[in-house]
Amino acid sequence: MLRTIRSIKEQIKGYIVPSVTQISKKRDAYQVLISCILSLRTKDKTTIQASQRLFKAAANPKSMLKLTVTRIKELIYPVGFYRNKSRVILDLSRKLLNDYSGKVPDCLDELLSLKGVGRKTANLVLGLGFGVPAICVDTHVHRISNRLGWVKTNNPEETEFALQKIIPKSQWIRLNTILVTFGQNLCLPLSPFCSKCNVYKLCKRRGVDKSR
Repeated sequence: MLRTIRSIKEQIKGYIVPSVTQISKKRDAYQVLISCILSLRTKDKTTIQASQRLFKAAANPKSMLKLTVTRIKELIYPVGFYRNKSRVILDLSRKLLNDYSGKVPDCLDELLSLKGVGRKTANLVLGLGFGVPAICVDTHVHRISNRLGWVKTNNPEETEFALQKIIPKSQWIRLNTILVTFGQNLCLPLSPFCSKCNVYKLCKRRGVDKSR
């Protein structure tokens, strides 16, 4: 398994990493959280541009609450569901200020208690925002983990728990970045580029048309 992960790392060199990973370079859990919210149902290029515009205007919960819903909508457009996300961002910021002194909690259960935060977002915030080992499973991680033959699961939550049992903890945080980059550029949902993939011999290719 570690051999496969190393091969994927080599394969994705030179490709642009996901938008939230780019934002996480500042190690600001709040910005990671908000970027995760923006990224849902939105392409990475749009997400990173919207995140940069928004954080230039308001980089923390206190300054975010000085913006109106209308202004936030203008800043994050055209991310998917931008109207709803603008309200979620304000509600989250208010909750963080009122209940957590403006700090994002570093506990999974507390993160999941925040409106608009699911397991994917919570685990990404733990890993990229706090450096706490967590496996974030989105559609790419779920698909590729099953395609490789690492797991045989029906949904992302099952995949998360299954991967926790077989992936070394040292790899948990980076796994999402690695597999999402791989899934966006090479191991595509419908027509993966198996013919030029370094992982070909290590992959069971579950769900792939092996006649091609």
